[in-house]
Formats: sequence, C-alpha cells, structure tokens
Amino acid sequence: MFGLGMQEILIIALIVLLLFGGKKIPELMKGLGKGVKSFKEGMNEVTDITKDGDKSEEAKGEK
Repeated sequence: MFGLGMQEILIIALIVLLLFGGKKIPELMKGLGKGVKSFKEGMNEVTDITKDGDKSEEAKGEK
C-alpha cells in the first residue's frame, strides 16, 4: 500500500494515536470518510458533465 511496509504503517498509526487520543480517532475517520465520499461524488459529476458535453458536440456535428 503506497510502498509502505507494515512497520511504517504501525509507526504512523501509533503517532496518530498519541497525537489525537483514542476518543478522537473515530471522529477523524468519520470526517475522512465523508470527505472521500464527497470527492467521489464530485468526480462523478465532472464525468457526467463531460459525457453530456461530448454528446452535445456529436449532435451538433450530425446536423
């Protein structure tokens, strides 16, 4: 995963645990999940807009 070994992942997890504490981690992960979901929705909208643009250009060329 991203060129990281198991030791590096454990060290990063330990640092996060020490910085934020056990109670804050679920809140952070929830926020991260919402951010990823929002990003995916935005990317899907961009993809839909570009597909619609391609269709309209094809329709103009056929007339």
